Amino acid sequence: MQIETPPSEKPYEKPEGERRGLVLVNTGDGKGKSTAAFGLALRAHGRGKAVKIYQFMKVPTARFGEHRMFEQIGIPIEGLGDGFSWKSQDLEHSAQLAREGWERAKASILGGDLFLVVLDEITYPLIYGWLPLDDVLDTLRTRPKDVHVVLTGRRCPPEIIELADTVTEMTKIKHAFNAGIPAQRGIED
Repeated sequence: MQIETPPSEKPYEKPEGERRGLVLVNTGDGKGKSTAAFGLALRAHGRGKAVKIYQFMKVPTARFGEHRMFEQIGIPIEGLGDGFSWKSQDLEHSAQLAREGWERAKASILGGDLFLVVLDEITYPLIYGWLPLDDVLDTLRTRPKDVHVVLTGRRCPPEIIELADTVTEMTKIKHAFNAGIPAQRGIED
């Protein structure tokens, strides 16, 4: 490890631009994409802002740790899917659920009542061809100016990356699963 001297001067100038809603993307093969989006949801909720989370691959009855906590503190979270594709019994049904869910999420984004809309794991229905990319792009471009949108998932389409204000790529350096350690409740649920 290299020891560093802490900076003694601010390393940036304060931006002079207008505050407005942002499009943020968390993508890549590393862990933490949804977790980071949920952290933003908590931060916004803590400031009294209206937030809604849509999970494109989770079933509506999902009861993972985030669902239990968000329910307790009053952040609405809605599962729109029927699980990941390898769990689906009918991929056309999965695609239909994604399209119906997108219409609900799109209405929330365009409605302007929410400060932050999280589109968790939306990249999967996009890259599977279940959702029209042009409609998602148009919605992001034409949303009310104060609405923030976070999109998560692996292999985010380059068109969304180009449109986004902030893009973070999570890189897997090492993962316990690859060492044969199963998922841990409270860590990966």
